[in-house]
Amino acid sequence: MNGRSLQDSSIVINEAVRIEREGAIGWLILTRPGQINAINDNIRQGAPAGLRILEADRDVRVIIIRGEGDRGFCAGADIKERRGDETALQVRQRMQGSRWIEVLDSIAKPVVAAIHGYCMGGGLELALACDIRFAAPDAIFALPETGLGLIPGGGGTQRLSRVVAPGRALDMLLTGDRMNASEAREIGLVSRIASDSASLLQEVATFALRIAAKPPAASAFVKQAARAALELDLKSGLELELDLFALLAPSKDVKEAALAFAERREPLFTGE
Repeated sequence: MNGRSLQDSSIVINEAVRIEREGAIGWLILTRPGQINAINDNIRQGAPAGLRILEADRDVRVIIIRGEGDRGFCAGADIKERRGDETALQVRQRMQGSRWIEVLDSIAKPVVAAIHGYCMGGGLELALACDIRFAAPDAIFALPETGLGLIPGGGGTQRLSRVVAPGRALDMLLTGDRMNASEAREIGLVSRIASDSASLLQEVATFALRIAAKPPAASAFVKQAARAALELDLKSGLELELDLFALLAPSKDVKEAALAFAERREPLFTGE
């Protein structure tokens, strides 16, 4: 969309994905409620397309991913999506061409997963690729793939141990046990829980607006630095942090923050 604004609007990407914009918040919505938003090719293709549109929209400052329907955020891969017999090489080639969750690694804006009900398998892998996970009290989490003779194939084995302690990650991966929202917060899998399931979206939106009110370049840079800390040695990470700090220091938003503080008013950040 070449940086143009969606304004307050809704765009149907395909039968399984819709995007909406409400002010500074962009919503990516999985729209297969009858299948608990189980992942099919429409989601694999539509979610990255929707994310790229929201990333390009200059007025969107925070992206929220949610699933439609009462039953859950995303129940994982759609088991009804049958494929013929494949060799290991054919499976590898097919999955290599559809590494859709990894698109989130290229999104500079903060991304929040609003999770209710079932968040299983690929659904949890999608949530793990987001920056923040905000759950309803009824949320249920699991990576059950080993019970099917498989392992997670959408980043679960790699991202889970970057979010929670490695021992807790292996516990979830080896047992496939389900975990409720309170247990998930205890181990750091989610950082926030809504007061009740009915208010999840409103509470997530309010939370996202707090982030959206901050200078967008600062949000993008602090996300870049924090994510890099998972990959870089300490010295390299400290060098990156200093570089990004220096790039922000001369910005108009930094000057506006100081002026607004002195004038005892709310700052008006422009992203410049």
